[in-house]
Order: sequence, then C-alpha cells, then structure tokens
Amino acid sequence: MADVARLAGVSGQTVSRVANGKQNVDSVTRARVQDAMRQLGYRPNGAARALRNGEFRSIGVIVFELSTFGTTRTLDAIATAATARGYSVNLMPVLSVNRQAVTDALTRLGEQAVDGVIMMIEARILDEVQLPVGLPVVVVHAGAHYDHPVVDTDQTQGARLATEHLLDLGHRTVWHVGGPPSSFAADQRRRSWEQTLRDHGRDVPPVLIGDWSSTSGYDAGCELAVDPAVTAVFVANDQMALGVLRALHAHGRTVPADVSVVGFDDMEEAAQFWPPLTTVRQTFTEVGRCAVDTLLAELHSSGGHTQVAVATTLVVRNSTAAPS
Repeated sequence: MADVARLAGVSGQTVSRVANGKQNVDSVTRARVQDAMRQLGYRPNGAARALRNGEFRSIGVIVFELSTFGTTRTLDAIATAATARGYSVNLMPVLSVNRQAVTDALTRLGEQAVDGVIMMIEARILDEVQLPVGLPVVVVHAGAHYDHPVVDTDQTQGARLATEHLLDLGHRTVWHVGGPPSSFAADQRRRSWEQTLRDHGRDVPPVLIGDWSSTSGYDAGCELAVDPAVTAVFVANDQMALGVLRALHAHGRTVPADVSVVGFDDMEEAAQFWPPLTTVRQTFTEVGRCAVDTLLAELHSSGGHTQVAVATTLVVRNSTAAPS
C-alpha cells in the first residue's frame, strides 16, 4: 500500500479508501491510484481486512448427498446469491450422516474463518448435533428443532395440493410412495398426505417407502400396479414417480386412464416423461436466496428463531385425470 501511495503521489489513507471501494475520493485521484495498483500488481489483503473489520466475507455450507436434485439446485442458488452480495462459499461435504461427521465439519469451517454457516443436511441426525455458540447458522429444511433460523419449501402445502388435486378429480383415495424415513421432507409430505385424506373423510392406504431413486419408485410401482383398487398415487419426488410410471406401463396399467400419478419437485425432465408428469414445483432458487439473505441478516442483527416457508405450486400436466 505504501508503494502504491508513493507511485500515485497520494497518502496511504487515500489508497485504503480506493482499495475498500469508498466513495469519498475524486475520480481523477481514484484513476491514478488504480493505475498504480495495476502497475505494481497490488491486491488488497483479505486476511488483514478481515482482522480489521471482523468480517471474512465467506459463508460455509455443510451438505450431504451432493448428487440429489434438490441439493444441487439449492447449492447453485446459494452460490449465486452469495456471489451477488460479495461473499464466497466454502463448501464442506460430509460423507456420512452422523453426529461426529457433522460436528467435525462445523469445527473445520470454524477454523477456516467463515462468517456464518448454512446447513443442508436433510436428515434427523441434525437433532443430535450441538451447534456452535456465537457462529450464525441457518438450517435449510424445516424438521430440525433449533433456536436458529430455518428456511425450507412449504412441504405441507405441497403435499396437500397434490392430494387434493387427485381427490378433486374424483378419486376415492390416494396411495403414497414416500421417501426414506430419515428425511424431514419425506416425513412432512407423508404426514400432510395422510392428514389431507383424513380431513376429507377418506381411507388412508398403507405407505410404500422408497429412497428417492427411480429404481425404488419402480419397485413400489410394481406393488401398486397389481392392485386394481389403486387409481391415484402421490409420489414424494419426481425421480421415484418416473419409476412408478414405468412399472404401471409394464403391468398394463394406462396413465392416466387407469391410474393418475403426481410427483414432487418439478425437475426439468418431468415435462418430458410419458405422459408428462403432474407435479408439485419447489422453487429451489428462492430457498437458496432466502437462506443467504437470512444468514446475512443474522450477521448484522441479534438473531432469533425465524422460519421461512417458500410456497409451492401445482403444475398440472397429462399424468392425472378423473377415474375411468
């Protein structure tokens, strides 16, 4: 900084103002300082700035199952929103969901100087993890019980929309292919499906459990296809719904003439399934943006327990119809 000041013929304080983007420097002087910076290859020292300002401009993200559809879309939205606000993202994957693995990830992030943490571990293990004191944390997924802000899709609303859509078409009841028991989202969708049926005075069929994969959806679909009473199925995600569709076709059950199917997510390929899939749209970009906004609000306030539920919408395509 002293070298830049000498070359530009200004004070060190003026160089500091330019380096930090302050506006109280006239345009001619600013251009002279910036030219000196380029000539000397000067770059502001981020570590020194962090020590001075107490802010590292970095967000830690702890995540499990990087390959899942919702995780990749939400991560992309978090990275985009953080970059737009001048923050970098420090990604910390955990290879297995257990208390020690998550605790270790939190410890490593604390050592790497982040301003706050977004936790994206969609599993019940979060209830067993002791979160750090003094480090702002936002949890993505609404099942964990913490005195920290939570941001998630309105899972309850989405499952109700799917179930009521099928009931409104005239189906007597709705079967359900749920996600893994360890999943907060799967549990909330199942509970909402069941409550919606009860609210409408309908029978609640037994739940078939999958693991979010299309293969598990196919296995569940094979069970459903041999039961002639099955006329409507709400599937907890689009990938399993794809497997259900294939199983129904393989067993000679026509969709939607014999069986109507609704998914959850609205992944890009859902419109290209055969038939195109009616599904519940999650706005992952909004979830990621809200997670970043909520964390930054935590950084600059006293904090508090906030819950943000991002609304869902039902996208009706050709996989649902009135029972024949």
